Formats: sequence, C-alpha cells, structure tokens
Amino acid sequence: MSTETTTTAAGVSTGTGDWRAGVGSGLVGSVVFGLVMTYVIPAPLLEVVIPSMYGLAPPAAPFAGWVIHMAHGAVLGVGFAALVGLRPSAGEGAAKSLGVGAAYGLAVWVALAVIVMPIWLSAVGSPANPPLPNVGALSAAGHLAYGVVLGGAYAGLAD
Repeated sequence: MSTETTTTAAGVSTGTGDWRAGVGSGLVGSVVFGLVMTYVIPAPLLEVVIPSMYGLAPPAAPFAGWVIHMAHGAVLGVGFAALVGLRPSAGEGAAKSLGVGAAYGLAVWVALAVIVMPIWLSAVGSPANPPLPNVGALSAAGHLAYGVVLGGAYAGLAD
C-alpha cells in the first residue's frame, strides 16, 4: 500500500519568478514609457501605429493605443519575471535589478520595435509602416526608461 502526500503552497508560483510582480512592474514601466510616447516621441505612435498592429484604425477608440501598450508592458513584465526566475541572482538588490531591467528594455527594443514591429505592420497593411530596421534614438530611450522602471519596480514588488 502506497501513500501520497500533497503539499499546497501559500502563494502562486510559476517556478520562474514572481509573475505578479512582473505584471505590476510592467504596468508601471508602461506608464512611464507611454508618457514618453505621448509627450516626447512624435505622433502617431500611440494613436495609429500601435492600434493598427491589431487592425484598429482611428478613430475606432481614442485610447486603444494606451490599452494595447499597457497590455504589452504587462506581458513583457511577466517575461522579465521569468528571466529573473531563471537567474535569481539577476534580481538580487535594487541596483542589480535596475541594470538587468535596463538591458531587458534595450533587448525588447531591438527584438520587438526594431525588427518585429515593422514586419508585423507591413503584414497587416498598416498605414503607418516604419522602415526595417526601425532604429530610432527616442524609441531606444523610451524602451530603456521602461526597462529601468520595470527593474526598479520589480525589485520593490517581488516577494
């Protein structure tokens, strides 16, 4: 006769970092980056480009770009949590988490904004299709700000 023992964890764990802190810190970073896009990066990034990735065209919903941008930030925050979960030393301490967040923000910029977004927008026939590669200093700065805030917020929210 065999016996099985089941243990229940007090919190939700994915085994790859604190996903809730990832969502929260991703949202905080997205607000900062969204403000950069609103006040520094020339329109129509939030108004046309981001919504058109999903087939939405103005004036379908004036805040569609913000909603989509925030959702992207939350998902990318979970990715950051997974990265920290795979290498826990990357999230030890605020300074280290800020640095890893900065590197993550730049990696996201290169992979998604520079390469994936122009291909995606071309595939869906967006009226605001950037060149490939889509390299821009303001975009890099916005993604860097996202990453730094993400890393700092994650350090404060995790565990």
